[in-house]
Amino acid sequence: MSHSIGTPLSEGNGISKIDEKVPVYSTEIKNSDLENAVEQLGEIQNFEQGLKQRHIQMIALAGTVGTGLFLSSGKAIATAGPLGAFLGYGIIGCAVSSVVFGVGEMGSLAPLNGGIIRYAGLFCDPALAFADGWNQVYADIVSIPAEIVAASVIVEFWITVNNAIWISVFSVLMLSTALMFVRVYGELEFSFSILKIMLIIGINIMALVITCGGGPDHQSIGFRYWHSPTGPFVQHLGVAGSLGQFLGFWQTFNNALYAYSGIENITVAAAETQNPRRAIPMAARRIFIRILLFYVLTIFMATLCVSSADEHLLRSTGTAARSPFVIAARAAGIKVVPSIINAVVITSAWSSGNSTLLAGSRILYGMAVQGFAPKIFTKLNRFSIPWVAVSLYGVFMALGYMTLQSSASTVFSWLQDLVSIATLVNWTIICVTYLRFFYGCRKQGIDRHKELPWAAPFQPWGTWASLILFIIIFFTGGYSTFMHGHWDTETFVSSYFNLPFILLVYFGYKFWKKTKIIPLEDIPIRPFIEDFQNNPEPEPEPKKGWQKLNILWS
Repeated sequence: MSHSIGTPLSEGNGISKIDEKVPVYSTEIKNSDLENAVEQLGEIQNFEQGLKQRHIQMIALAGTVGTGLFLSSGKAIATAGPLGAFLGYGIIGCAVSSVVFGVGEMGSLAPLNGGIIRYAGLFCDPALAFADGWNQVYADIVSIPAEIVAASVIVEFWITVNNAIWISVFSVLMLSTALMFVRVYGELEFSFSILKIMLIIGINIMALVITCGGGPDHQSIGFRYWHSPTGPFVQHLGVAGSLGQFLGFWQTFNNALYAYSGIENITVAAAETQNPRRAIPMAARRIFIRILLFYVLTIFMATLCVSSADEHLLRSTGTAARSPFVIAARAAGIKVVPSIINAVVITSAWSSGNSTLLAGSRILYGMAVQGFAPKIFTKLNRFSIPWVAVSLYGVFMALGYMTLQSSASTVFSWLQDLVSIATLVNWTIICVTYLRFFYGCRKQGIDRHKELPWAAPFQPWGTWASLILFIIIFFTGGYSTFMHGHWDTETFVSSYFNLPFILLVYFGYKFWKKTKIIPLEDIPIRPFIEDFQNNPEPEPEPKKGWQKLNILWS
């Protein structure tokens, strides 16, 4: 199916038609690129817009907060020391803000399912979209069963049974909710996000009370653990002096990558979002507050109440027992906190799995629409859900059973490590795609601040800084394997597997389909601007009563 420039589209869901008059750029747009953009504008009519503004805001606010913050942050403190962990999470937080700003700006203009996969194909190079698409598909195939296993192991905090039972239960729950109306997912994530926000507020208050001497033991800690026994930084890999401290600090970037993974997925279900050109920018604008309050402040409070030399931080129990906040609560004599944290962490793992399943299925749908995957993945059920794409991930949930055997569990842990690097590659591609979009606007004389639904701040310098940092982290992530006596096959493979994979898939598709990088003057930006201008979204209703005090999702 193809549309000429003046072909009317369905008037449902805010999409009407593209004006026949397309402004002339410095170079004439290729008809194939423009027709492709026009055709994709009609996609939103295929989906139910079940995600409301409050869903998007809460998912963006706390949807990806999970085990990486509540549990794995302890490993960062033990490896890098209190100041090292604080700086590591803060730096990665600033860098990933530019990523969210980029997808937010592109997603508000082109609200298409699939996120960066769609933008890379439209604004950069179809081969790049193909490569990153399959990069994310394989990462999600591993990430979903990983979250299922995490939730199953956490249950062992209270009861010990065969893990296969809980793996089956959580798999059925995730698959069932994913195949229903998207608003079911939205309500679940809304509830889970509220629980996580309440937990974050609670543990930060608890940490402050313990630090000030308000715990049952009445011992004031202050900044004691920033001075002793290790100081603000920890020496890593047995290397003495400032070099060893720097290596420990650099290592914590890997922990931060895992904690922030998925934070960029606010646009993967854009076609299923009500008023996306208002909801998406609002979610993106709040990224700084979200990172500051929910990540950086939480890490800071954890460093105050637990010592980086505490041996419990490195114990891989999989339950709340290794959370720095549980360790601090037990040391202070507070007994009820571990069970509360454990209960919310279970919902966090379930929530993260739900989010990954939604994102993965929409990415696969977006790839199929562009011809990067079999067309069968575009099939929708009666609830407007791409059920074939969801079912594919459901099949691979069985990977979770690998953890029932020790040898298979080792292989599974290798696959999990690949997810963090796949996230880093995805962030890098988002930066590259956004820079192409930014300079395409400049080349075509488009005023971003006046013509786009939303123009991200600090551009392009913020994206350039993030891109350079991500490239450096990618090539130095496995530095320990090059140090004498520290070779580790798992670390080397997980750190550098993505480089040959991305290059092979990218150039393989490029050779097969003869694709080219789209020239800046030919990037089809104007059709989406015309649609935005011709189809304004309804004005938001004024706040009434208690809603005036609501700062979370309004």
